[in-house]
Amino acid sequence: MQNDAENVRVRGSGTQSVYAALRREILSMALDPGSPLDEMRLSERFKMSRTPIREALLRLVGEGLVTTLPNRNTIVATIDFASLPTYFEALTLMYRVTTRGAAERRDAGIMTTIRAHQQDFADAVLARDAYAMIEANREFHVAIAELAGNAYYTTFFARLLDEGRRILRLYYSTFDDRLPRQYVDEHEEMIDAIEAGDVERADRLAIDHAAQIVRQIQDYVARNLDRPVAIKLS
Repeated sequence: MQNDAENVRVRGSGTQSVYAALRREILSMALDPGSPLDEMRLSERFKMSRTPIREALLRLVGEGLVTTLPNRNTIVATIDFASLPTYFEALTLMYRVTTRGAAERRDAGIMTTIRAHQQDFADAVLARDAYAMIEANREFHVAIAELAGNAYYTTFFARLLDEGRRILRLYYSTFDDRLPRQYVDEHEEMIDAIEAGDVERADRLAIDHAAQIVRQIQDYVARNLDRPVAIKLS
């Protein structure tokens, strides 16, 4: 029984290491959308059996980062640029309702957490570490959503942010990962509005924050797709 328990722990550790490595490569775009993920080759690469490889891939499928095709081949999920208008509509709404809600409630303890994530974001921007920027940005906005106090909004917003990680990676790449200080300052302005309880200003800042992301991605799509997708904010 003890050996069985140890085997499960070892397999779980292997699954986690494969999952973390592939997830980082997918989110950083080191693995291009549509890239094949062959279990045998991954098994050779990570020097472990195919069972933890398969379990790691299933976790990534659950996050929408990996797709299993009808022929049972597995690939890095493609990015559906045609769905971006509806994605950004939902994302903008979540920016607004969570930032407004946070300004209405305010909480010193959660604000400390928000500021910590903001510092992580600022440090990542300075280091031009795109992966760390994506992670810190996600945690920053989820913490604001948690302050707003609606668990349904928090869950939905976190899902949108997770689904949009690769879009955000493309967004940062439009700056060659040299993100202007302006985008760090926008977070600071959101924090100030929340701490001041200025709901209307928080709302305006959320709208502007979403709009500049949309503009950059729209420019990227226009430059890199044969048939550009119009991305608009209503």
